[in-house]
Amino acid sequence: MATHWLHEEAQTALDRLLPRIAPLFGKHEKQYQQFVARAKHYFPLAFENLYHVYSGRYDFFYHLEQILLTTAHKFLERPKDLHTLDNQREAHPTWFTDRQMIGGVCYVDLFAGDLDGIRKKIPYFKELGLTYLHLMPLYAVPETNNDGGYAVSDFRAVNPRFGTMADLTRLGRELRDNGISLVMDFVFNHTSDEHEWAKRALAGEKRYQHYYYFFPDRTLPDIYEKNLREIFPEQAPGNFTYIESLGQWVWTTFNTFQWDLNYTNPDVFNAMLGEMLFLANIGTEILRLDAVAFVWKQMGTTCENLPPVHNIIRAFNAMVRIAAPAMMFKSEAIVHPDDVASYISAEECQISYNPTFMALIWEALATREIKLLRHSMSKRFDIPAGTAWINYVRVHDDIGWSFANEDALEMGISGFDHRLFLNQFYTGKFSGSFATGLPFNYNPVNQDMRICGTCASLAGLEQGLSMGNPLYTEDALRRIILIHSLIISAGGIPLIYLGDEIATLNDYTYVNDVHRQDDSRWVHRPPFDWKRADSRQDELHPAGRVFSALQGLINIRKQNILFDNPQTQFVDVHNPHVLAYIRNQAIFILANFSEHGQRISKRVMRTYWNASDKQHDLVSDTTLDKDDFIQLEPYQFVWLVNL
Repeated sequence: MATHWLHEEAQTALDRLLPRIAPLFGKHEKQYQQFVARAKHYFPLAFENLYHVYSGRYDFFYHLEQILLTTAHKFLERPKDLHTLDNQREAHPTWFTDRQMIGGVCYVDLFAGDLDGIRKKIPYFKELGLTYLHLMPLYAVPETNNDGGYAVSDFRAVNPRFGTMADLTRLGRELRDNGISLVMDFVFNHTSDEHEWAKRALAGEKRYQHYYYFFPDRTLPDIYEKNLREIFPEQAPGNFTYIESLGQWVWTTFNTFQWDLNYTNPDVFNAMLGEMLFLANIGTEILRLDAVAFVWKQMGTTCENLPPVHNIIRAFNAMVRIAAPAMMFKSEAIVHPDDVASYISAEECQISYNPTFMALIWEALATREIKLLRHSMSKRFDIPAGTAWINYVRVHDDIGWSFANEDALEMGISGFDHRLFLNQFYTGKFSGSFATGLPFNYNPVNQDMRICGTCASLAGLEQGLSMGNPLYTEDALRRIILIHSLIISAGGIPLIYLGDEIATLNDYTYVNDVHRQDDSRWVHRPPFDWKRADSRQDELHPAGRVFSALQGLINIRKQNILFDNPQTQFVDVHNPHVLAYIRNQAIFILANFSEHGQRISKRVMRTYWNASDKQHDLVSDTTLDKDDFIQLEPYQFVWLVNL
């Protein structure tokens, strides 16, 4: 009943507001009718969610009008070719679930120097098979206190070191012409303290002080702190920063120079909607919503994953689908798996990182056992229709052990103790470990810690090469290829951190940079090694071995229609070392996480899959012998189809 009432009120509000919007369109009647059609479809969803957040305000309907005006202005400013893309995407709304979607992510400066350099590397992206390119934050930021680009001073300006907004617009157009979608970050929990809004707040403008959370003393911050966790306990302990010039405290969840935005103020929602749609209009097709869990604050809670967060994202989603439906949202929530899943829907974030899959892939490599990975994925991999996971081995950030304690307990594992083991293993302190990683943000109170390192170094290649041990090196290369095979073959969009495809090793020179030496994440953020990449066709070189393997797997995925549907069923094949899952009841995937050979019974496989007498392995392009068992070599994987 309440939802029906809200829908009726939304339609009434829209009917009242549209006459105020119509003059903006002038004689462009066709555009106006398209805007109205989309508004009638999506505005009720925006209204419902905005009502839940802001209806207690006396000026609620004024802000509704401002939000709709912002949306209309951005609709009218949208380039013609992007309107064409909007129409195509509306006709095919699940375009991103296609098997052709292959993602790569990089820093502009580290990969190619600047935006023009990125543009010149389009042939490389196509050679690897990418159709999705995520550029790490490239906005204007302070020279030093910038959190690797996540302390944004201006969403509408590119960091001058990388180029201009015109360069970014040109790049987006050329990527699109080459079948590659541009993906950008949107840091919507906070801004830099050098953003214009923050500067005006510092100058004493009350309007802009209300864009953030200011407190005259420690009374309220101390009450909030009782329930808040510290994100960076080493670099930035606490969640509030004293601003001496104002004599006030400001909320700073991440760093002292990153001020949290106050979404209880609808002016903030409207301002950030304008920034979001500006990015859509320069050609952004996917917007990564950074730190989504933190945008709503409520005393007596952890101020993470609160219900109004979902209302805010859904309202953003609805308004974007009116002005720029070719753009969609990607959730970045490295939290409990239940909370990760809560952001995924066609009405909220259509795609999401899959941090649990990532963390448990590394867990299985360390233990050589897949029970926790299989158990967790069998419970948690399914997500709503019209959505997709982003499956990844590693990104720019540290690796946190974000599996659910209850999942571990169901497998007889203590989550706390297991995380201690994994931290020891991936920093090379556990006897027999193959990994070469560094700790990040150790918290002595709860012993929490995260892990830094490139894929190759964490998988053992650095150790193997440094020891001159061919067996260790071979095992490491097999591990690297194995774990990438999982993200390429499982349902969703595979995402490769560029550099991992050429088996890049840790770079310890970051300790010589005074601005980076206290942040061990820079060990896995080296400049892209183009000299190493020159060996990508040489399969006797680690770079060539990995590149050719990943390129081949990507081509198999793209060419086989059986990978189109993201459906993935994880199953138990009665071997503790072999992960098994079925794609669309058509491809049976087996992956051996052990350095020893393993055997799988076809009789067990037939309990889940209608297996014929013979199967063909898409990976090796060979037909398996008619036998009762499938034999897997160390770290081997097979993608089986019936003959």
